[in-house]
Amino acid sequence: MTVSAAPMLALEAVVAGYGAGDILRGVDLTVQAGEVVCLIGPNGAGKSTVLKTVSGLLRPRLGRVLLDGEPITRLSPRQRLDRGVVHVPQERSLFPAMTVWENLLMGAYILRDRAEVRRRAAHCAELFPIVAERRNAAAGALSGGEQKQVELARSLMIDPRLILLDEPSIGLEPRARRAVFQAVAGLTADGRTVLLVEQNARSGLAVADRGAVLESGVVRLIGRGADLLDDPEVARLYLGGATRPSETSGNRVASTTGPATTSTTEVSQ
Repeated sequence: MTVSAAPMLALEAVVAGYGAGDILRGVDLTVQAGEVVCLIGPNGAGKSTVLKTVSGLLRPRLGRVLLDGEPITRLSPRQRLDRGVVHVPQERSLFPAMTVWENLLMGAYILRDRAEVRRRAAHCAELFPIVAERRNAAAGALSGGEQKQVELARSLMIDPRLILLDEPSIGLEPRARRAVFQAVAGLTADGRTVLLVEQNARSGLAVADRGAVLESGVVRLIGRGADLLDDPEVARLYLGGATRPSETSGNRVASTTGPATTSTTEVSQ
């Protein structure tokens, strides 16, 4: 991974929510070009809200969102899409009665150059072999893990720079989950940048260059993915149990906004 001086994506003191309630209460976060950043934290902490704020589905009440140093806070979702920001939602989004190949081509609906569409489709099929292997199958006949891989392939059809992934492993059995995370790791090898929200924190941090702990609408901790995995306090609060004995001697990851709280019962919904 090559880290540039200026981040590709920056959130500065972002406050956002739904109706009269604020979910994000001053989020500061950067994502460098070519890296995977994984957001973890308890339910209701605002992880998916961060992605919606970046993609334009939700406009912040306060703060700024910048892409390559340029404010995009007031841009529409389509304008952000034109700038290479793609949002892959948590919910299954394939058209089940259409074939895998037809679903892939739907990702290029804004393109008019048919030769370029064919070139990109062939590239996506190389990156995600399931697309070529099952191209004539109805998308609804694929397993959950296979469908998620097709969704990722479809997201590449507009040649995005920044991919926002919301819970890509949700509802998947272990083997399918491993395949999806291998695909996520392959996105950066293909020159993409990924901001990932993942409830399976261990798997998400394992593929991430950096991880960020979001709690009560603010980033509490940020550090290398491996460091967060080895942090005993992070493991106790967010990874479903204590670390292995060999990990408990690791250093505490530095906090960006103060120490993480020891309770998740106060998290804003």
